Amino acid sequence: MDTQVSTIEKMVLDILADDPVHFLVEIRIKPTNNVKVFLDGDNGITIEKCISINRALYKKLEEAAIFPGDDFSLEVSSPGLDEPLKMFRQYKKNAGRLVEVLLKDGIKVDGKLLEVHDTEIVIEETKGKNKKKEVILHRLPFDTIKSTKIQIVF
Repeated sequence: MDTQVSTIEKMVLDILADDPVHFLVEIRIKPTNNVKVFLDGDNGITIEKCISINRALYKKLEEAAIFPGDDFSLEVSSPGLDEPLKMFRQYKKNAGRLVEVLLKDGIKVDGKLLEVHDTEIVIEETKGKNKKKEVILHRLPFDTIKSTKIQIVF
């Protein structure tokens, strides 16, 4: 399965070569040969762009015949808000948004993603209200982060 993922990754990167604002986030292949390709962009990604890449990739997968009897399904989409951030570019793109960061030691930090640096992120956590309001800045090195999810506020 790893060779299939790396083969598909090369195909996707080839399709995206002339499109520097969009990037590959992840590829998953289920045992049923359901291929899921997650893409994103520095300014998001449109459904139309996902459809275009899906068509180009589907054609390449058929030509390469990496699945026996061309028995596969393909989904190309953005990761969605329920998926954790996986790439540095996703962190950059989401600066200013509310996030929940789960650290490897089990501690959770909720707050606004203020800054994204090469080795760390800065989260602004607000505790309390009015006169008891306290703002804490957390500098979290990437190597201490287990996962980061965008928080949706209604």
